[in-house]
Amino acid sequence: MADSADITTALDGFFAYLKVEAGLSAATLEAYRRDLDLLARDLAEAGRSGYAQVEPRDLADHLRRLHRERDLQPASIARHLSSIRMFFRWLEANGRIERNPAAPLIPPTRWKRMPGVLSPGKMRALIEAASPEAGRLWRRDRAMLELMYAAGLRASEVGALKRDGWRPDIAVLLVDGKGEKQRLVPVGKPAVAAVEQYIEDLYPTLRRFDDGRDAGGLLLSHTGRPLTRVAVWQIVRKHAERADLGDVHPHMLRHSFATHLLQGGADLRVVQELLGHSNITTTQVYTHVDSRHLRDVVMNYLPRETKLTA
Repeated sequence: MADSADITTALDGFFAYLKVEAGLSAATLEAYRRDLDLLARDLAEAGRSGYAQVEPRDLADHLRRLHRERDLQPASIARHLSSIRMFFRWLEANGRIERNPAAPLIPPTRWKRMPGVLSPGKMRALIEAASPEAGRLWRRDRAMLELMYAAGLRASEVGALKRDGWRPDIAVLLVDGKGEKQRLVPVGKPAVAAVEQYIEDLYPTLRRFDDGRDAGGLLLSHTGRPLTRVAVWQIVRKHAERADLGDVHPHMLRHSFATHLLQGGADLRVVQELLGHSNITTTQVYTHVDSRHLRDVVMNYLPRETKLTA
């Protein structure tokens, strides 16, 4: 078996594997890089010149240090540990180490945080806050808010929407999601009407430049460029303040989309497809319902003949 490679050489080989063979996105590669650079630094300070010398205790100490010194929460620690486990599995599979020191480590418990959700009434108030009084770009803002709610869009997906991906004739939107995955999402009449009005009244003005700066985008800034993620946050917060809704962020529209669908009786698998989740466990966080909805289900669907016995 080959001698233990030094830390830098091993990392270079691992990242080449992730990029070429695993085909991971640039953002995912960067996350792995940050995690493993921190690990390499801690191991070097502990006097570990090669990964064959690493013990499970070294990795446990590293994770404890992250929690103590960087105040990382369990979810972040779990993600960091996932990077470490994958790296050491790669080392073992390639004969760089005889045993995997990360194998005994157990991920910390990750409590699922209930997502913030707007009621249908508050969702309507947010959208209607994009009105003529909000400024000359109000048509664009309303179209954006309608699409975010109607299609469950992430903030990062808004700027990636393309003009030729909008099909009002069949009320469908093509969305470029995470990991370069595309999905087709049907949208309702309010969103279709808002987008069509925006395209008719404002879109030609925003797309007035002929230097290609619009990149074929659907929702454009006043400079004619696709909306950035920061701009999406600013627009949502602007209209949330106008509607006196307090702290509202873009992902709450996505949460509301999923929750309202499930409360309306949509199948969980359908919601998973609409959200672009690769794993249904991610979608299951939306299966929470309020006590009033539970009461209504019981009152409407529990057979009258059912009796409770002691």
